[in-house]
Amino acid sequence: MEEFLSGRMGKQGRTIASQHNYIANIGRPAKPRMLGITEVRGPFHSATGFEPLQNLFESMGEYIDGLKFSGGCHSLMSRDIVQQWIRQAHHHDVYVSTGDWAEHVLRTGPGSFKQYVKDCKDLGFDTVEINADFIGLNEDNLLRLIRMVKKSGMRAKPELGLHFHGGENAELGFMGVENPNWVIKRAERYLQAGADMIMIASDGLTNNISNWRSDLVSKIIEQLGLERIMFEASDPKVSEWLIEKYGSKVRCSLITFVNECL
Repeated sequence: MEEFLSGRMGKQGRTIASQHNYIANIGRPAKPRMLGITEVRGPFHSATGFEPLQNLFESMGEYIDGLKFSGGCHSLMSRDIVQQWIRQAHHHDVYVSTGDWAEHVLRTGPGSFKQYVKDCKDLGFDTVEINADFIGLNEDNLLRLIRMVKKSGMRAKPELGLHFHGGENAELGFMGVENPNWVIKRAERYLQAGADMIMIASDGLTNNISNWRSDLVSKIIEQLGLERIMFEASDPKVSEWLIEKYGSKVRCSLITFVNECL
């Protein structure tokens, strides 16, 4: 986390001393902000209590905009515990995202997604993430899911990547074809349907490849704009690179459990 925040501050905006305190001059507006958003991951492979998250918010909360529950970890917690986590985040002006769990819910049928959205709303989630590459639905049905989330009053955040998995894109994924134009076209459709933000997965861009695809990142930013996309950063070096190359307005979702941030 320290490495990432150093990148957020920029080369010319490191910690500067004043007469009374130290101020991080990072050139970003105060929360809630639309650009320069930083999203961190909650518990994933490990169990944890409230203290690590509280420590993170109290020490670096000004730099954190979102908390993402990953891998359906909230499905293993009691409703009271999930609500306590969410209230803690909201107390520090941090939004809370469901993470990639919708695709699991949809295995039991489209009707279950409607109940899932209601449950997320009741628990206090702000954003529902929909991994469009893993859900075996056609585009029209995916658009309906986005509209359903929006109708509930929550934000919809579809996730797309350059490596396709299953569904309509199974053949394309099997061929290993990287097609940024296809990703951009789908993202535009989701945004037109009301999606608030598009998550761009790291696979095929900066993860599981020998050379980072800066050409594809640049093309996606050029076509969609920084204000409508968020990049998954699988490593602190990735987030630093994104910020140095595209500025402090880039949005990053860190694949880091809160314990690893401390």
